[in-house]
Amino acid sequence: MIILITGASHTGKTVLAQKLLEKYHYPYLSIDHLKMGLIRSGETNLTPLSKDNELTDYLWPIVREMIKTAIENKQNLIVEGCYIPFDWEKDFAGEYLDNIRYYCLIMSGRYIRNHFDDIKRYANTIEDRLDDTYCTMESVLEENALILECAQKYHVNYILIEDAYEITINL
Repeated sequence: MIILITGASHTGKTVLAQKLLEKYHYPYLSIDHLKMGLIRSGETNLTPLSKDNELTDYLWPIVREMIKTAIENKQNLIVEGCYIPFDWEKDFAGEYLDNIRYYCLIMSGRYIRNHFDDIKRYANTIEDRLDDTYCTMESVLEENALILECAQKYHVNYILIEDAYEITINL
């Protein structure tokens, strides 16, 4: 089984992947780790500040083929990160799709406004963000609204965090 976890920044993708690892013992791949490894090794001219669509265009073909390899080898894998395109399904034949579960995490505007201090406080739960100054209430509201619009447009499975931050995924 392959679990894809995507969504806006600060929605808890890595925390959810860690919880699933602990519960099901499925390893997980952070697309951010792959991104930074390729950038630091000089394998790409992209930078951490490159546009998300440029990073997605570069990283997704690699991640996509890793997913196919895991499925072919009957291995479980959680893949988390924001560089999973909304039209990801087009890249997989039916026998692959049968083995993939997709979850997009999105926070509602109300949740963001009511819990922004918590969002900032938990930003470093799993990983240390070296520079989180770009994370403002306005940027989080804007990014989550855009992700919700895209999730609805592409009819993907999404989890809308509205009142309390409680996400449960049973495999």
